[in-house]
Amino acid sequence: MKILLSESRLRDGVNELAAAITDRYGTAPLTIVAVMTGSLVLLADLIRRLNMPVRVSLIQASSYRGGTESDTLWLRDDMMLDVSGRHVLVIDDIFDTGKTLQAVVQCIHGMEPQSVSTAVLLHKQGRQQVDLLPDFVGFTIPNEFVVGYGLDYQDLYRNLPFLAVLEPSEIAAETV
Repeated sequence: MKILLSESRLRDGVNELAAAITDRYGTAPLTIVAVMTGSLVLLADLIRRLNMPVRVSLIQASSYRGGTESDTLWLRDDMMLDVSGRHVLVIDDIFDTGKTLQAVVQCIHGMEPQSVSTAVLLHKQGRQQVDLLPDFVGFTIPNEFVVGYGLDYQDLYRNLPFLAVLEPSEIAAETV
């Protein structure tokens, strides 16, 4: 496993995201909708760095099963707070093809918020398949499979305090 972003670099990146979000919203109340499960570590670190009143809501969205992307995207919004008339910030761990974030944003638009913006820890280069771009990006990374800091492979590695590239040989070893 090759470390791509160290624990201290991730901390600095989250601080920079928080500063950019604070610059945009000031002290206005903000509802953060975190895409489960990968963004939970980012959520915990980010909200502790924001000074405005924050409500936290969760939505499940995934196009992955194990380590493979499928054609089917599923959303589960039964844990969502009422966002009508509120400023909403959707956070996700990684912007890969963009399909997940786009679907979540469309779902939230249907709930009539005052505004919707997006923040991702990671923007993976070369995989985007939608017109949507995240409003806030922590890091741009190469097109490699990464784990750690909430991101997993078959529900493993989420607890790593750094972000690492999982090499194809390591993925093959996990499936044996």
